Amino acid sequence: MKNKSVLLKELYKNISTTGAITFSSTSLVNKMLSYAEFKGAKLIVELGGGDGSITKGIVERMEKDTVLLVFEISKAFCDNLEKEFPQENVKIICDSAEHIDKYLNGEKADMILSSLPLSLINKESRVEIYKKSKAAINGHGKFIQICYSYLLKYQFANYFSDIKSHLTIKNFPPTFILVCH
Repeated sequence: MKNKSVLLKELYKNISTTGAITFSSTSLVNKMLSYAEFKGAKLIVELGGGDGSITKGIVERMEKDTVLLVFEISKAFCDNLEKEFPQENVKIICDSAEHIDKYLNGEKADMILSSLPLSLINKESRVEIYKKSKAAINGHGKFIQICYSYLLKYQFANYFSDIKSHLTIKNFPPTFILVCH
């Protein structure tokens, strides 16, 4: 992994797009991924690869023939992710999540895992992310989002009919995990 201090500098320099004051803790990653079904998943999408802490958890759990698409807009984070995850079935995409449809080639994802700072993303882009993510998931797939505001649940309700929220306090700050169908 790239020098952690370099990644932290990138995190703080671009706080308006990273939306974080620190990287996701191992307990948060484990809690988030406990709601995901990896068995039989052929295509997984991660929105907001960041330092790769969630990506690492996904790669450790996914099956060998699963393809993982990781969206990240920071070039520095993308460069680090490409070095850390050189596997053929892990594709690092240095582009906005609102362009997810351009990379799926008509396929549907079994799940989308997101740590995007949706509260900080402008409304037009956020709506595109919600709409395109909903359209990108197959019928039994899940969209799982880490967020710091319970109010985001109401925005997701415009696109997903079944939303469960789970609070994890083993993270700073305490975090909600929204599981949407």
